[in-house]
Amino acid sequence: MGLLKGIHPLLTADLLYILRSMGHGDEILVCDCNFPAASISKDTMSQKHIVLTCNLPDALNAICSVMPLDYFQKVQCIYMAPEVGMVLPADGILVQDACIASIKEHTNPEMEAVERFKFYNRAKKVYAIVQTLERRPYANFILKKGCIGPDCKDLLP
Repeated sequence: MGLLKGIHPLLTADLLYILRSMGHGDEILVCDCNFPAASISKDTMSQKHIVLTCNLPDALNAICSVMPLDYFQKVQCIYMAPEVGMVLPADGILVQDACIASIKEHTNPEMEAVERFKFYNRAKKVYAIVQTLERRPYANFILKKGCIGPDCKDLLP
């Protein structure tokens, strides 16, 4: 595999193709190893399921280094939360905090927690799914692609 200058090494050719193919408003799911990515990807727009051999915070860091988010929408990022009445495990809190920090290295989106089963339904509408080797629970994030402005940064309203 050849690397490119200025492109994060986790951004494989297949992933870069997906990110470049996505349009304004399309969404990508970046998920943990327990998420049913292969089966749900059959319902997505691209029917693509890409596997990255890294943890989820590193995958989000790489993706957010090149993908603009949609600041013309109220929420740019959603993540999985437990069902009502259930408690997020300690490892889930740690991984979600690490993922949010990775995203915020590149941009500052509005985020929203979505109950697990509603999240699964939303996942069927994304453009593509990127699955990681992350084993900590509730490490599942959906990012909404935006536009790049004249300054080569996320276009803001």
